[in-house]
Amino acid sequence: MPTEPLDPHAATQRRAEASARLVARGIGLNLALAATKFAGGVFGHTYALIADGAESLLDVFSSTLVWAGFRVAARPPDADHPYGHGKAEPLAALGVAVVIFAAAGWIAVHAVHEIVTPHQGPHWFTLPLLAGIVMIKVLFSRRLAAAGAAAGSTALEVEAMHHWSDAITSAAAFVGIALAIVGGKGWEVADDWAALFACVVIVFNGAWMLRKGVGDVMDTAAPAKFETEVRDVALAVPGVAALDKVRVRKSGLSHLVDIQVRVDGNLTVRQGHDIAHAVKDALLGSTRHAISDVSVHVEPMEEAKLQAPTSKLP
Repeated sequence: MPTEPLDPHAATQRRAEASARLVARGIGLNLALAATKFAGGVFGHTYALIADGAESLLDVFSSTLVWAGFRVAARPPDADHPYGHGKAEPLAALGVAVVIFAAAGWIAVHAVHEIVTPHQGPHWFTLPLLAGIVMIKVLFSRRLAAAGAAAGSTALEVEAMHHWSDAITSAAAFVGIALAIVGGKGWEVADDWAALFACVVIVFNGAWMLRKGVGDVMDTAAPAKFETEVRDVALAVPGVAALDKVRVRKSGLSHLVDIQVRVDGNLTVRQGHDIAHAVKDALLGSTRHAISDVSVHVEPMEEAKLQAPTSKLP
């Protein structure tokens, strides 16, 4: 008796919940770093560090959006959302991109204000503080990126890039403060220029995040390699003579597949239905793919064409 495939929606729910837990850890990290940056900025007389702390607070807000997106994406399909709630995940990613642009604008305006306003130079103790912050952010960004790649999550990839942007901002502040300390009088604004430079990097990263999220919301086709693997799985099902259209689109942490299979035209309706069901089960049960739903359309194959070998390549 054939083994029933695992519930694809349950698997998606587990991935969403695991991702939400990881994002929640990032929220806690950003809260701790924001407090550290504000304290270092105030006592170390550096606006770059205060701006970095403000961005960390905005990160808490954006990460909360991502966390909420995963919680919604984990919900099973219902009458109003028969394909599940996966789109909540890229929508959260778009929210993060908007926050990124807002943060860059806020920091840029205040950095310019500090540049034109005379102020005291930064203290040296802010340098080791920033070095530790950069190291923590880089390590957590890599962890998120690895988790995003494993789960196929756009929101986690965007969140990883967000933490990477934070590391770049802190690294720019480190360089600016170092220049201000070494340069002495007249170089007090070096850290403010560093904050302004970091804004440019943040905007570029925000544009990448926006493009990534819009691509998922607009049902951009899955990579050609993924489609080829889907074709190979379907063609391996007994009774499938050839394939016509194969369309794969991403929906949050999983994929939706629409596929047309060619079968012997002399088969009964029941036999054609069984083959279609077997194709669906094979794709849903494939451990290499995160597929939550498959729509299979059966077309008859002419008898003459059945004699010719069919390649598994698209």
